[in-house]
Amino acid sequence: MTPEDFRAYGHQLVDWVADYWRRLAEQPATLPVQPPVKPGQVAGQLPSKPPAHGEPIEAVLADLDQIITPATTHWQHPGFFGYFPANTSGPSVLGDLISSGLGTQGMLWSTGPAATELETVMLDWLVDLLGLPARFHSHGPGGGVIQDSASSAALVATLAALHRASDGAWRTAGVDRRYTVYTSTEGHSSIEKAVRIAGLGESALRLVEVDPQTLAMRPDALRDQLAADRAAGATPALVVATIGTTSTTAIDPLPQIGEICTQEQVWLHVDAAYAGSAAVCPELRWTHAGVAHADSYCFDPHKWLLTGFDCDAFWVADRAELVAALTVLPEYLRNAATSTGAVIDYRDWQVPLGRRFRALKLWFVLRWYGAEGLRAHIRHGVALAARFADLVRADDRFELVTDHPFALVCFRLRGGDDASNERLLTRLNAAGEVFLTHTRVNGRYTLRLAVGSPHTTEETIDALWRDLRRLAELA
Repeated sequence: MTPEDFRAYGHQLVDWVADYWRRLAEQPATLPVQPPVKPGQVAGQLPSKPPAHGEPIEAVLADLDQIITPATTHWQHPGFFGYFPANTSGPSVLGDLISSGLGTQGMLWSTGPAATELETVMLDWLVDLLGLPARFHSHGPGGGVIQDSASSAALVATLAALHRASDGAWRTAGVDRRYTVYTSTEGHSSIEKAVRIAGLGESALRLVEVDPQTLAMRPDALRDQLAADRAAGATPALVVATIGTTSTTAIDPLPQIGEICTQEQVWLHVDAAYAGSAAVCPELRWTHAGVAHADSYCFDPHKWLLTGFDCDAFWVADRAELVAALTVLPEYLRNAATSTGAVIDYRDWQVPLGRRFRALKLWFVLRWYGAEGLRAHIRHGVALAARFADLVRADDRFELVTDHPFALVCFRLRGGDDASNERLLTRLNAAGEVFLTHTRVNGRYTLRLAVGSPHTTEETIDALWRDLRRLAELA
């Protein structure tokens, strides 16, 4: 493909994406949120072998329209309320385009000086934008890095915590004694996976009880579990507290948990994957009370901050501990810049060696929207969720199950059993105009509505509510 070919087809594909977004915003009913396809349907329409000779781009685009798009779940759809949002935006896509065009492999400062230094500055910008502790700033002993996801951040935090708990022996001796990791019963599944990958085994994970009303971790239960494990000869290594749990966006009491971790000398990692974005709004920073206790913290701009997947912002209070846990320097990676100790080599801050130039899309987003534009986006989602919660609260047939400090609302049929609520969700999603998911709260089947798409409007919420009220009669 020549530069001239790329220019021509690039314009065509940018038009394709712009038309797709316009269709989502102006004619959402023409695209069902979830495609009506069966397993194997897409694969059955594709050749079993690659072409022997190159095909024209027109043939590829025809299959994009006829095979791929009709079988796509439309995460940017105004009616997508499932899981948590996975926002993207024009600036993010354009930043990714430049990143792909440059093809930078930023594993070392020397392999991508601009990639490294832009990333460092962007993470510092986010510290200020979210009002995070100054010790996460790169000007001090801490600093930030972009991981692919909060799952990777949890793993990296686990490895750094093990390094500290073993006084560095973990690097050479491996898991030479019993280490334990703690999170609440509402903590994310990535924590269990991190414990497995780190070689601790599932038996090392402690699920701490939550308050039945707030669904937040009980500090007294954490303290008791830590004491019991120490008495049994184990070494507590890591506590993971959550700001905005996946099921309900519960907020663990960080001030008390942080004090316990400081007293017990246990690494505290704060997972704010979804809800961290809310801290761009000063009026929502109360949700981050106590985060100054954290040894590490992460949130996903790719969830609610208009930055395309993948982009997890991860900080540590002491980068030396993280680098000591993860650094490996073979001869073929040695270089003059690294030997000075004056540069950051982000390969030492993550599990893989290679890394993409992710900071570009974040830079584009922050510069295009600015702080006030991002705050307006978050406030819009919070307001729409509050509108929906008010509708639920005013109807005797429904009930709110938990508080909704952000843009997730958990609700169910009042007095309905699990089967009736499941039927309601199935019928609602089957129409194709919206997509919601479910969870269990105190054992009860509960519907989740997560607002996040910038295309979602008050009219979207009102239309969804009308469908819910009509379908409630059938449930």
